[in-house]
Amino acid sequence: MGKRKKSSRKPQGKKKGDPLPTIFTCLFCNHERSVTVEMNKKSGVGELHCKVCGQKFQCGINYLSAPVDVYSEWIDAADAVAQDKRPGSDDAPASSYRQAPRSSGANRYDDDEDHHYEGDGIVGDDEED
Repeated sequence: MGKRKKSSRKPQGKKKGDPLPTIFTCLFCNHERSVTVEMNKKSGVGELHCKVCGQKFQCGINYLSAPVDVYSEWIDAADAVAQDKRPGSDDAPASSYRQAPRSSGANRYDDDEDHHYEGDGIVGDDEED
């Protein structure tokens, strides 16, 4: 029996993906292709500017950041501001689910009681098998 014959395939180069967008739709005036993003990686700042309504936004970036990251930070910041300004949301949490009240760490355990785990398969440290 002989070895398998190698197929004569040419090596494939890297697949070129579609480039990420750098021009976006404005959240406030809804004009398409009006928001441009400028990245200054030396100073670590990403700047976003709408040509139509003049809306501006800045955020911190790193060497891996892309213009779409600055745009998504802008969307998140706008959503956070919109949730803070909702009428009747003074005492309500920002999310739709209810959060359990938090107890302070000092009152969480009583000094009078010794808390031990019990049950099948749990053996204390001072006990032998």
